[in-house]
Amino acid sequence: MERIKTDLLVIGAGSGGLSVAAGAAQMGADVVLLEGHRMGGDCLNYGCVPSKALIAAARAAHGQASSARFGVANVVPQVDYAAAMEHVADVVGQIEPMDSQARFEGLGVRVIREYGRFVSPREVQAGDHVIRARRVVIATGSSPLVPPIPGLADVPYLTNETLFDLRARPDHLLIIGGGPIGMEMAQAHVRLGSKVTVIEGDRALNRDDPELAAVVCDSLRGEGVEIAEGALVERVSGTAGAIEVTAQDGRVFAGSHLLVAVGRKANTERLNLPAAGIETTRTGIKVDAGLRTSNRRVYAIGDVAGGLQFTHVAGYHAGVIIRSALFGLPSKAGEAHIPRVTYSDPELAQVGLSEAAAREIHGDRLEVVRFDYAHNDRAIAGRKAVGFVKVMVVRGRPVGASIVGDQAGELIGLWSLALANGLKMGQIAAMVAPYPTIGELNKRVAGAYFSPRLFDSQMVKRVVGAVQRWLP
Repeated sequence: MERIKTDLLVIGAGSGGLSVAAGAAQMGADVVLLEGHRMGGDCLNYGCVPSKALIAAARAAHGQASSARFGVANVVPQVDYAAAMEHVADVVGQIEPMDSQARFEGLGVRVIREYGRFVSPREVQAGDHVIRARRVVIATGSSPLVPPIPGLADVPYLTNETLFDLRARPDHLLIIGGGPIGMEMAQAHVRLGSKVTVIEGDRALNRDDPELAAVVCDSLRGEGVEIAEGALVERVSGTAGAIEVTAQDGRVFAGSHLLVAVGRKANTERLNLPAAGIETTRTGIKVDAGLRTSNRRVYAIGDVAGGLQFTHVAGYHAGVIIRSALFGLPSKAGEAHIPRVTYSDPELAQVGLSEAAAREIHGDRLEVVRFDYAHNDRAIAGRKAVGFVKVMVVRGRPVGASIVGDQAGELIGLWSLALANGLKMGQIAAMVAPYPTIGELNKRVAGAYFSPRLFDSQMVKRVVGAVQRWLP
């Protein structure tokens, strides 16, 4: 058994763990990184990267099938599903070297390809190694949640960890779960030629503003996706190629393949957390504002910390704890400026408070301003004029933004910047955006906040009249 002493031990080589390891090593810390599975974690291998690559393939097929509006004849796309999935694998392969063991060893990180488990409050065992570290970072991420639905264990089903292994296109894909993953994969597969049914026990995209979610759902239904809402699953039955999902209200959905996309659970099972005195919650590891666990030497970041489950959150958490673990400086993580995006077509993006949440908190002080894509010249030119930007404003400062439409995920970044730095709407309105761009929407919605103050104000009109009479 090899005993190792180090400054920083990172458990998990997903996006958060890799960010911590790279940053700490390059700043001079002695770092050990543990990973018992694949370098790059869920995002690279099963999540963000492969899903967006498949969405890109689906968008190419959809473009061929819907080009008549540009004066180019529609054609039926000849989809080679296996080749589309090979495209996905190629994209993952191109990004993989950035997350590889060789790269991190080149940065000075000692990489041990074993799972880690606590054997004491300060020691972690990984295979034949026992590591004692000044600080430990748990970055083990999350895995697909598979609910205890009667019959599910006896039926072949997919999760995001197995979906991208397919090479034969599903004839009819059933998806349990109408959240972002379910809706993204539904649209991708219907565009690639599958029949698709989404089965959701509540409302599809139920964590998002209903007004924005309705735009996305209408788009998917228009492309042929069946979205069954209020369909709580009672049981699953059948065999490969002939699967049935029965809802509590008696509805029965039949298909060839089943994708389970009902959420994710924190990866804590292997860690032996009680040995380290680390407390957990229903959603993951309990952390304070600085991402410290109940063991003051141990931090938890990303999905396993039980908060927002996004790759960019894990990366943000990495920066927060590097300040604390390496420099001993106070550092806290916030959520108010963290954006989230559903990569459907149209995209749906949110940062800060939704309209409903802002009304509950701020009441009559809240102003909601909006600007429609239908008034953006670039959106009109590209036949992408469906959608709108909605910003929640209190005393001249944005407290949240919701966007549904083309490139919503790109637009939301400006509002994250505004919330992170306390910017005012006047500072957004002062921005000069090139014409014609989708980015003009952000400036125009800020302008919409000031329009009634300028153009509907009798005081402004009186002042302008007086100045005009005075000027030579």
